[in-house]
Amino acid sequence: MTEEELNIAFQKAYERACNTTIQLPPDIMLHFYAYYKQAIHTEDAGFYSPSGDSELRNAFKLNALFQVKSLTPEEAKLKYIELVNKYIID
Repeated sequence: MTEEELNIAFQKAYERACNTTIQLPPDIMLHFYAYYKQAIHTEDAGFYSPSGDSELRNAFKLNALFQVKSLTPEEAKLKYIELVNKYIID
């Protein structure tokens, strides 16, 4: 898969995920979150720090980010696409 094909597939997967009405468990949502953030990560952007009102929720998000930090953006895009294909049924 070329970089352009990967980017197109990732964008389509992202749109499917955004438009679904399927209620996913929180642990699966954290995987989506972490893969997405790692996929759009750029080297000059630094490490992303979650924001929000709940310190506990932010801690879970941060933990999810740490778990995927070794993935390249391309690997994270592929993992994200796999999650969409596994959990989001059209």
